Amino acid sequence: MKLKKIICTIVAAVIAMSSFSVSVFAADSKWEAKNEEPFIFVHGLNGWGGAEGINGVIPYWGATTGDLMDYLRGEGYECYSASVGPLSSAWDRACELYAQLTGTTVDYGEAHSKAHNHDRYGRTFYQPLVQDWGELDENGKIQQIHLIGHSFGGTTSRMLVHLLGKGSAEEMAATPSDDISPLFTGGKSDWVKSVTTICTPHNSASVYYPLELLGLDVFVQTFSYIYAGTMGRSYLNGRIVDFYLEQFGLTDIPGGEKADNFFVALNRILENKEDSCQYDLTPEGTKKLNEKLSVNEDIYYFSYAFSTTNEVLGVHLPSIKTNPVIYLTSLAMGIGKFTDPVLGTVYDGEWLANDALVNTESAKYPLDEPHKDFDSENIERGIWHVMPVERGDHGTAIGLFADAGETHGFYLELCEMLNALPD
Repeated sequence: MKLKKIICTIVAAVIAMSSFSVSVFAADSKWEAKNEEPFIFVHGLNGWGGAEGINGVIPYWGATTGDLMDYLRGEGYECYSASVGPLSSAWDRACELYAQLTGTTVDYGEAHSKAHNHDRYGRTFYQPLVQDWGELDENGKIQQIHLIGHSFGGTTSRMLVHLLGKGSAEEMAATPSDDISPLFTGGKSDWVKSVTTICTPHNSASVYYPLELLGLDVFVQTFSYIYAGTMGRSYLNGRIVDFYLEQFGLTDIPGGEKADNFFVALNRILENKEDSCQYDLTPEGTKKLNEKLSVNEDIYYFSYAFSTTNEVLGVHLPSIKTNPVIYLTSLAMGIGKFTDPVLGTVYDGEWLANDALVNTESAKYPLDEPHKDFDSENIERGIWHVMPVERGDHGTAIGLFADAGETHGFYLELCEMLNALPD
């Protein structure tokens, strides 16, 4: 038990480095199941998936409430916890997720890899996470999936959907047709039924400003890569943790190729200014992503935002239930009023409410995309359905120090709702 408590504390710290109480739902759901597609859960910054050893000790999805995938499977839902680079960019993570889903070699793209000075190919997944994904079933229906992303996992899901639907003009121009990954050729938006984001910083987060002011943004990024490179060359790589940075030569491929010289690889990745999750989470990086990404008219979109703060005299103060590891970040976001010169966002008023890492307003929807408040009687494709704000912090959303019944109820209701979406 002592070991588990120590690991839970480490998990809380990890959540703090990465940029939920939850509602109790009625046991008898109002949703009537109509179809069944697999649910793919995508972790956030500094997270991990079901294939990594740490997940057997403290699962990312479920955390201290137990393995959420096991619970949902017990309820009859086909669920998978995907593993992607915890420090990688939305683009690289989307490429890794696609390869994992299809059981192929990761192809980061010829043009993208050259632009960011890393290898084009990563590891090979020899078994697809979802059998026959995108193929026609015996009834002539495309076999689809639901994507559910926590924090940066929501951004990763948006990027995957973008590439599936629209492809990449840059990659098609740079790569012969017989050598290009199908991910970059577009025309596959009907492979995804829905996208659900949870605590996702769609419009960056004001926590960036105190970090930048104190010079901690560069320090955290450098320290993260040093840690990843050290662990990624050790016995624990692929057994306990997996950083997926072999494209930069920083980490070994589990059971395969060895990493490059440590200092050469570290310098290579630090010189890469834009191909990282840290950059994608900045106001500048978020702006570029939102200019590229957009909703797809064939897909259902849902977003959940959380707040762990209470308004007091014009500021927002974290509740006593807020995870102490991220209490100070919540406080800084709730009282610090900032104006972002890149996004033009004024962080005051309603923007002060937060989940201790993401502003509540930011998690609702990308500001330049169509949206409406959730109405169970009027669910449409191609528009963000903004769910009612939940009480809790960034970690409670995945079950960290949360009530097991409430966590299970939240995700069971979500799966039931998604499962009942019309074709």
